[in-house]
Amino acid sequence: MRAARLIKMVLLLQSRASMTAAELAEELEVSERTVTRDASALSEAGVPVYADRGRAGGYRLVGGYRTRLTGLARGEAEALFLSGLPGALRDMGLADAASAARLKVSAALLPSLRDAPEAVGRRFHLDAPAWYQEPETPELLAPLAEAVWDDRPVRARYRRGDAEVARDLEPYGLVLKAGVWYVCARAGSSYRTYRVDRFAEVTVGEEPFERDPDFDLAAFWTERSAEFARSLLRAEVVLRLTEAGARRLPYVTDRAAAEEALAAGVAEPDGRVSAVLRVESEEVAFGQLLGLGPEAEVLAPAALRERFAAAALGMAARYGQPAGPR
Repeated sequence: MRAARLIKMVLLLQSRASMTAAELAEELEVSERTVTRDASALSEAGVPVYADRGRAGGYRLVGGYRTRLTGLARGEAEALFLSGLPGALRDMGLADAASAARLKVSAALLPSLRDAPEAVGRRFHLDAPAWYQEPETPELLAPLAEAVWDDRPVRARYRRGDAEVARDLEPYGLVLKAGVWYVCARAGSSYRTYRVDRFAEVTVGEEPFERDPDFDLAAFWTERSAEFARSLLRAEVVLRLTEAGARRLPYVTDRAAAEEALAAGVAEPDGRVSAVLRVESEEVAFGQLLGLGPEAEVLAPAALRERFAAAALGMAARYGQPAGPR
């Protein structure tokens, strides 16, 4: 346990110019006192860890010290090759660079670990797009990826509805969600998300912009995607659900909305539960809740209840007739 932590500490210091004890403690999930002891142990073992004292001090490696990849365990080596996304890299125009990097890493591994890429390839494959959708690479993904990588601004034309709008953007990162590419960018003083396939034109600037060091792409995407999902739920449906209907509700509609509705639901004497479910629209709710069949009863709005009643009568009439040609 400690040996792995010491190796991680060296790699962290190797990747950064300097780190404070607090930063190392957070990364290693230990106390600052443990960081101090580990730094002393590394120094005694011949690793040149130097401690800068004072408020702005920290730990750093001196003398251009570099460790090598020969300390990788098999699981670590296989995880390293599993982290690549070949399709996404190809779409961004980085396939050649990624291939060269994998070759260099393979060459640096111990002979006993050089079959790691092949072992991973035989066991895992990532297929990002959703079912029943043919993935298409947006025409302007490559220049946007180049701008993201080099921190260069772009002047773009973006399709919004039937119109095109001009935008000056500082692209911070790309996200691939269910086969759709998005770029997270700073526009003026705010950060926004744009679908890459809606860009009509992209011109990459020459001079790099100053990137906000506190921007966290993963956290930003998580927050904005959750906000977007919530913003779609503009209508409400009152339901009465059987036990089976309540169990299946999260699988036919928005999971968070379903869980929220069930948590606030009211149990009825016959064992069913009544709940208020937030939905995108009555039209969407009809298609989703129809899959629950008799396990769900729509109580309101009245127009949606009438639509379900008509559908139920139509199905009863259809199934009340003998099967086969008429």
